This record gives sequence, structure tokens and C-alpha cells, in this order.
Amino acid sequence: MGVGRAAVAVDSGVAGMRGRPGRFLSLDLLRGLTIGFMILVNNQGSGSAYWPLKHAAWNGFTPTDLVFPTFLFLVGISTVLSTEARLAKGATKQSLFFHAVRRAVILFLLGLLVNSFPQFDLHTLRIYGVLPRIAICYFAVATLYLVSPNWKKAAVLLAVALGLYWVLMRFVPVPGYGIPTHDVPLLDRDGNLVAWLDRKIFAPSHLYEKVRDPEGLISTLPALGTALMGMLTGIWLRTGRSMAEKARGIAIAGISGVIAGGVWNLWFPINKKLWTSSYVLFAGGLSLLLLALSMWIVDLRRKGEGETGRQAWWSTVLLVFGLNAIAAYVFSELLSSALSSIFVALHVDAQRRPYGQIHALIPDAAVASLLYSLGFVAVCWLAMYGLYRRRIFIKI
Repeated sequence: MGVGRAAVAVDSGVAGMRGRPGRFLSLDLLRGLTIGFMILVNNQGSGSAYWPLKHAAWNGFTPTDLVFPTFLFLVGISTVLSTEARLAKGATKQSLFFHAVRRAVILFLLGLLVNSFPQFDLHTLRIYGVLPRIAICYFAVATLYLVSPNWKKAAVLLAVALGLYWVLMRFVPVPGYGIPTHDVPLLDRDGNLVAWLDRKIFAPSHLYEKVRDPEGLISTLPALGTALMGMLTGIWLRTGRSMAEKARGIAIAGISGVIAGGVWNLWFPINKKLWTSSYVLFAGGLSLLLLALSMWIVDLRRKGEGETGRQAWWSTVLLVFGLNAIAAYVFSELLSSALSSIFVALHVDAQRRPYGQIHALIPDAAVASLLYSLGFVAVCWLAMYGLYRRRIFIKI
């Protein structure tokens, strides 16, 4: 990546995942699907996109709201599996801790790059964001697992994180607004503790929505809960149970999470922008179900086939993103920002931009928006396919 000690690995065996014993191909494929969908929904041609491809306006849930928590959930799983793999190769916990520090710093800096490109204006630089949140949660989970790889402690921390966040949002008075549910509605758009503190820390120009930020400081606490759910899943995957038992257990946990999140929603609404505790459980439950489904489709069938046979085309499509996930995300964000800046600099009006030209041919704005998004995903996929073909996998 060109930042810090990021590495470019050339591994002739990574593309042939079917031959790697003990590796969960389902994780790579689900990660690829998540990144592909993330790029799709982040690059809409217009605001007229179909509702499943847009975030919920405030309280509520759409398929798009599942993207980020699923990726963060997978970060938690991968942290456990990669840590154990490195320890098995002779790495020390001290070296792995410094690796976690380095990786977190690089992810955070990449986040600042994505947020500021191409203007690099310090007066409008957004500190919060997707990659900074991933960096913080990754470092916390990696450190916790190195100190104590105990599922019970992780489960307790998960419960504490979600419970504490609910207490903060429900009972702590918001200066200038009052007590939630008494003086101001619970999760009021501007009168909630997360938005208030972010406005105190940063000027409006540094916040994504000027008066609030979807990756705010306090809401990082429940986001850590999402990563902890991944950590717990990673620990479960390392048990000696059969693949079928693991998939079944993950599915049961997923159903439980969806039900628990749906019930808690009655008192603490599901809200992606505030990353509420009910949202953590609900989205985490769906992520678990997606993983279980992926395991049944991929890992169990692969095991039944004796890990032989040719890799399916759709597996390759997803692996292209899944094996270079961070690179694909950063590339898509930089490409989007670069195109916008170029169009502005050249005074290209909306009608002459790609979406405008598609919309001129297809009157339905939602269809035109979807076609533009798919085209953008295809461009990013081709860029990553070039790396995939050369067995180049960018690791941080």
C-alpha cells in the first residue's frame, strides 16, 4: 500500500484456495461479497437508487446497513485465525502485538488518505470513517486475543459494551437537550450523546453530516461489540467439532442474534448511524447466518468433494475482491473522489457524466443508477483481477 511497512505478497498458492487444508474458503468468499456490495452501494449514480441499496434514513434497517458490520465481523474472525496461524509458525506474542500496532496505524492513515483525497485540506479533513473504525476495533480485538484468548471474557466484554452503550444513550443527560425519553426523544438526530460529543470535539467541517458522524467516537464502543462477535466466532471455528457442527452452531447463534436484536429494537431502536446495541445483535445475527450459509455451500461441499475439482467461476469472481479487500475498498474510494474532482475541474455537467449518459438512454432513474453502480464495481473488479492474476495480494 505504500504506507508504513505494508507488504505486497506474491503467493502462487492463494488463488488455489481449494487446496489449502484447514482454510475456510467461505470467509474469503463472504469477504469478497461484502466488499463488492460495499463498493456498489457507496457509488450510486443518483439518490434515486432502489431502497435496498440505500442506508436507512435513521432508525430501521436495509440490506445496505449489513455491509459494514459484516466486514467488521469478519475482521474479528480473521484476527483469531491469523493470530493462531502466526503463533503456530513460531511468532511471539510480543511480535504479533507490534504487528497489530503497525497494521492499525496503517489502516488509520489509509482512512485519512481516503477521507482527504485529492484536496488534502486540513480544515475539512474527516478523522472518523470506515477504515479508522476498523483500525481501532481490529487493534482492540487483536490485543485482547493476545492477552486472553478466552471466549468467556470476550462474551462478558461484548455484553458490557452493548449494555454500557445503552445506558449512556438512554440515561445520560445531553447538554442543551436534556434526558433522553424525558426532555428529548431517544436517539434524537441532533440531541443524542454521540452527536453532541462529536460536535464538541470537531468543527462541523470535520464531520460527515456536519452536525453528526456515522462513525462517531462513542459509537465505536458498540462497533467493538461487532468485532467481538467475530472474535467469538473465530474461537468457535477453531474448536475440534466437525464442519457441520460448526456451521449449525453459527446458524443457531445467528438466529438468536436476529431475535435478540429485534426484541431490543422495541426499547433501543436499530440504528446504523448510531450503531445501537440492538443493531449490533441484529446485524451480527444476519452476518452469522450468511457465514453459516457460506460454509454449507462452500466448505462442507468442498470437504465432501475431498477438496478436489476445478474452482467455480463465481468463486473466482468473489475471491478477486476477497483476497485484496482493503486494496479494493481504497481503490474504489480514491477512484470515486478522483472522478468527481476531474469532472468538476473540467466543468463537466451532470448530463455528460457517466450516470447522466446512462439516464439519457434509460429513463428509469433507479435502473440507471443500478447500471452505473454495477459498471463502477466492474471497473474496480478488473483492477483487482489484474493483481489476482499475478498472484499479488496486498497485505498490511
